[in-house]
Amino acid sequence: MTRHIEMLDALFKHATEGIVVVDKSGAIVMLNPKAKELFGYTDPDLIGKKIEALIPQRYAGNHVHYRDHYLEAPRARGMGHLMDLFARRSDGSEFPVEVSLSPFKTSDGEFVVSFVIDITERKKQENRIREANLEIQKLNAELEERVEQRTRELAEAVKKVEESQEEVIRALKKEKELNNMKSQFVTIASHEFRTPLATILSSASLIGRYGTSEEEKKRQKHVKRIKSAVTNLTEILNDFLSIGKLEEGRVHSIPVQVDLDAYCRNLIDEIHGLCKERQQIRFEYNGNTEVWLDKQLLRNILFNLLSNGIKYSDPGKIILLKINSNDVQVDIEVHDEGIGIPVKDQPNIFDRFFRAHNAGATQGTGLGLNIVNNYVSLMGGQVTFSSEAGKGTTFFVKLPNVVPAQAKID
Repeated sequence: MTRHIEMLDALFKHATEGIVVVDKSGAIVMLNPKAKELFGYTDPDLIGKKIEALIPQRYAGNHVHYRDHYLEAPRARGMGHLMDLFARRSDGSEFPVEVSLSPFKTSDGEFVVSFVIDITERKKQENRIREANLEIQKLNAELEERVEQRTRELAEAVKKVEESQEEVIRALKKEKELNNMKSQFVTIASHEFRTPLATILSSASLIGRYGTSEEEKKRQKHVKRIKSAVTNLTEILNDFLSIGKLEEGRVHSIPVQVDLDAYCRNLIDEIHGLCKERQQIRFEYNGNTEVWLDKQLLRNILFNLLSNGIKYSDPGKIILLKINSNDVQVDIEVHDEGIGIPVKDQPNIFDRFFRAHNAGATQGTGLGLNIVNNYVSLMGGQVTFSSEAGKGTTFFVKLPNVVPAQAKID
């Protein structure tokens, strides 16, 4: 028993929290050294005084009522839930505290022990965070305004570019002149739009990350619109850049060994964010997982076909990616339940800038399938399709699975 008493005495003396013990009447009967340090008192100064001596005078009157009410049915609990609590030092200065109460009984009567923590530094940190959040809100508002302005400017620029394209197409009589004009535009667009696009994406991410709860719904709506616009613009630029590289002969097929099953699953995870509400991308894989293909060209092929399936299908529809591979060939099918391709448009579907008549207001450049056809050809394969208006489309891609001669030697 003596040992236990010694341990309790040591805990009381060396505790890092202030400990104040009061009796049933609210009079202080004991303080530990940390409590004396916090409040700037010594035992003779406080022993026998009411606990209100440690409370700011503006709160002391009400506290008597709260204290008496608590002592009628004491229980272990924290004080001041969702409130800021303050204590008063011997010199009259105040400091924020966190207090928890625990009642106990001895042969001498009923008592309550208060555990007191000085949270001055925590409050300072909270104030710094609060000030930082206010600054972030201000920055978010400025960024949102800038993003909206830049989005309008981009929309106007794209509109002007499209108008310019239409005028040039009408003016030019030969396909060679049209292609040269497109190549020049690709170079300009790639330099003029990449930096603003990166800025918009960065700003959109920042808005989404630091949105306030009051403005969250509105902010997320703007973020979604901005990201959607950026995605569409990026696809347009990528299509133009791909056409430019193809015309200049700078695109080559360089097969590497790839785990096609894992590669496709990663790509689907990336594309999933483009899906409309309740749309699903289903994936089936059979055969060899390790194949030899150009990963970048394959990515562009699959991305174009899957994103087309998403774009031209209604919400809730399924897009199926099915792959069968063996030692010599990889067969790919991309099936959607979308609007399909009218019979009269099917002969021209791989032509550059051609869009089916039922595409309507759906955004697109008419370059995606032309690029897919070119990339498949560069990889030594072929692409075909079957489609019926209103019932969906299936694209069939056959690619050779050939180990490069250098790899065989190695």
